[in-house]
Amino acid sequence: MGEWKRHRILMVSDFFYPNFGGVENHIYYLSQCLLKLGHKVVVMTHAYNNRSGVRYMTGGLKVYYVPWKPFLMQNTFPTFYGTLPIVRTILIREKISLVHGHQAFSTLCHEALMHARTMGYKVVFTDHSLYGFADAGSIHMNKVLQFTLAEVSQAICVSHTSKENTVLRSGLPPEKVFVIPNAVDTAMFKPAPERLSSHEIVIVVISRLVYRKGADLLVEVIPEVCRLYPNVRFIVGGDGPKRVRLEEMREKHSLQDRVEMLGAVQHSQVRSVLITGHIFLNSSLTEAFCIAILEAASCGLLTVSTRVGGVPEVLPDDMIVLAKPDPSDMVQAIKKAISILPKIDPQEMHNRVSALFQKLLSLGALTTCTVVKICFFGSLLVCR
Repeated sequence: MGEWKRHRILMVSDFFYPNFGGVENHIYYLSQCLLKLGHKVVVMTHAYNNRSGVRYMTGGLKVYYVPWKPFLMQNTFPTFYGTLPIVRTILIREKISLVHGHQAFSTLCHEALMHARTMGYKVVFTDHSLYGFADAGSIHMNKVLQFTLAEVSQAICVSHTSKENTVLRSGLPPEKVFVIPNAVDTAMFKPAPERLSSHEIVIVVISRLVYRKGADLLVEVIPEVCRLYPNVRFIVGGDGPKRVRLEEMREKHSLQDRVEMLGAVQHSQVRSVLITGHIFLNSSLTEAFCIAILEAASCGLLTVSTRVGGVPEVLPDDMIVLAKPDPSDMVQAIKKAISILPKIDPQEMHNRVSALFQKLLSLGALTTCTVVKICFFGSLLVCR
């Protein structure tokens, strides 16, 4: 480890495997990298159905599935001091030296950070999403954030937009908040061996089918694009409460042969879906970073995305077509993407994505969390 001190780190969040999402992947891959660096890593989350108690994952990653049922959107019911006994037990039993909480919407994260700081532990917080200031839910969460992050050692955000949002919401000093973009494993996300035919254009959507991800926009955009371009076909991967609306749209416009619904797609299968398409479509209404468009670009797909949150920071302008979160503007963006598609070389795009992270990856092989590893080094330097 050289000058670096070996830490015993507790990752805390309501969002972890077997639930799938960006936060879950981030915690898992960050933990694996830290384990390879010689640190001890333990994860604390709530129980998922019959997955309760202590489990072990790849690399000896120890996971405490605390036997509490989720209350709302995979979050446990907020109790403040009800979690103190179990948090204290884990901290002492595992001889933890650093607590790392993830996601502002996780009640378990907030409570663990509060208890750990009260007990004198160093704490790090990573915010993965953007939240507003006006609605009742955001006002409540922002007050909780100010309370629980009052004594946080360091905070990490995935984009400059996310940093501004977190600083305004939490009242943290800007010098305590660091911007570390997410990374992609370019070795896992490679283009198809042979260039796809341009006779049929395939547009891929892989997302949770929820309101925040713009599923309602897809309901209006897809039929219009299919009407304008008879040679365009859509592949939609993902599941959620808005899937019913997409299926109703497909039935209403008789697009069963042009809109393929895959349902939930495991992360290990994402590349195999991406390389079947030419364009990747992201319709999110709010997004702190959106690693999905980075994975798509690494696979050689031209991206069309809504201009929201930190999305404009992710890719160069010539690798992405941005649009307002409005159906007509998104259709125009797709038309522009189709017109420039012949100029896109998937392998060249993959190489450019790899080059974007080359300096940060100079410490080791291409891995999903090498950039995150460097980010955590900064936190450990301050917290050791």
